Amino acid sequence: MRRRVLQVLIAFSLLAPAALAQRTAPAADLMRLVEQRLPAVMPKVVAWRRDIHAHPELGFEERRTAALVAAHLRALGLEVQTEVGRTGVVGILRGGRPGPVVALRADMDGLPVTEQVDLPFRSRARAQWQGQEVGVMHACGHDNHVAILMGAAEVLAGMRAQLPGTIKFVFQPAEEALGGARAMIADGVNENPRPDAWFGLHVWPTRVGNIGVRAGPEMAAAGNFTIIVKGVQTHGSQPWSGVDPIVVSSQIVLGLQTIVSRQTNISVLPAVLSVGQIQGGNRSNIIPDSVVMVGTLRTFDDAMRADIARRIERTATDIASASGATAIVTVDPAGLVLANDTTLTTRMIPVLQRSAGQGGFTLINPIMASEDFPEFTREIPGLYFFLGVTPMDRDPATAPANHSPHFFADEGALETGVRAMANLAVEYLRTAK
Repeated sequence: MRRRVLQVLIAFSLLAPAALAQRTAPAADLMRLVEQRLPAVMPKVVAWRRDIHAHPELGFEERRTAALVAAHLRALGLEVQTEVGRTGVVGILRGGRPGPVVALRADMDGLPVTEQVDLPFRSRARAQWQGQEVGVMHACGHDNHVAILMGAAEVLAGMRAQLPGTIKFVFQPAEEALGGARAMIADGVNENPRPDAWFGLHVWPTRVGNIGVRAGPEMAAAGNFTIIVKGVQTHGSQPWSGVDPIVVSSQIVLGLQTIVSRQTNISVLPAVLSVGQIQGGNRSNIIPDSVVMVGTLRTFDDAMRADIARRIERTATDIASASGATAIVTVDPAGLVLANDTTLTTRMIPVLQRSAGQGGFTLINPIMASEDFPEFTREIPGLYFFLGVTPMDRDPATAPANHSPHFFADEGALETGVRAMANLAVEYLRTAK
C-alpha cells in the first residue's frame, strides 16, 4: 500500500509541471500556433478585403459589411451581438481557461470619395451624402481593418482551448467623425464582459508591413471652428458703399495662420489650425452680406487648445472690427487625444517587433490626424498602432494619403496585420496579472 501511494505521488510530481506548462502556455507556443494557422486564413482575408473594398458603405449604413462579419463570427462559433451602436458587430470568444478580457477593434465605414485607383475590385458604389449623390470609397483603408480582424478571429477561434481568457472582436461603425465609438459604448460594448485592455490598428502610407507606434500621445484631438463674417451687401462696382466680407475673410484667414506659427509654443507639442471651407456670394457683381468659414483645430493639450481658441476669436473679431464688419466665432468641443497607455505599450512593443518581421518596426512621432478609438479607452488601457501599406516600389513620401481618391493599400500588409492583432491578444491574455 505504501509503495502504491509512493508511485502515485511520483507520477503526480512528474505530471504536474507538464499540466502547469499547458495551463500557462509560453508565448513562443501560442505565437507558433498563430503562425501555423495564418497560411490557411490569409487567402480568405484577401478575398474579404477585396469584397469589402468593392462594396463600401458610409457611416451607420454598414449593413452589408456588418452582415458579412456577423455570419463569419457565427460560423466560428462565437457569441455574436449585432446592431451595437446601430450597425456595429461584437463577437465574443471565450477561451478554454479563465483569464482576463481583451478587445480588438476594427472600423467599418467608407468615405464620400469617388475612387480613382484602377483595380479590378475598385468601388463603383454611390450614396447620398449631405443631400448630394456621391461616390463611396474605402479611402481610409477600413476595408483592410475589417478583413484583418475577421482573419484574427478565425486564427484565434482555432486556438480557443489554449487561450486563458476572453477576446471581444469589435467591428465599429461610423468612425469618420460621426460618433460610432460613442454609440457602441452607449449600447454597452465596454461591459458584459468589460475589457481589461483595448487594441486597434490603422493602415498608413508608410512602407508595406512596417509597424509604427509610440507610447503616450499619438493622435491629436480634433474639433471644428466656424467664423461668420457679417458685412454690408452692395453692388460690386461700388465697394465703398458697403463692407466687403470676402476681403475681411481673406485677411482673417491670413491672420489665423500666425496663431500656430508665431503665437503658440509648438516645441512642446504640435498643433494645427486650418480653414477648409469658405462660402460667400453668388454673383460676380454683388458683394455679399456675409461669409462663412469652417476649419479644424488639432492639439494634444487642453490648455493649448483653450489658448488657441481664444486667439481665434480675438484675431477674427479684431480684424473684422477694423474693417467695419463683425465676426461671430464658434469653437466646437474637441474629441479626445489618442494616447497609448505607456505601461501597456512598453510591454507590447516586443510583440509588435516580432510581428512586423522584415516589414520593420518604428517608434513614430505624433500624428495630427484624429480617431475616436480613445472613446473606448477613457478608463481602460489601450494601444493603437499603424500598419504600412505603401508598395515597395513607391516612395512613401509621395504616396497618396488616406482620404485621397488615389489611396492604395498593398495587400502584402494584411498578413502582418492579422499576425500582430492575434499576437497582441494572446500575449496580453497570457501575461496579464
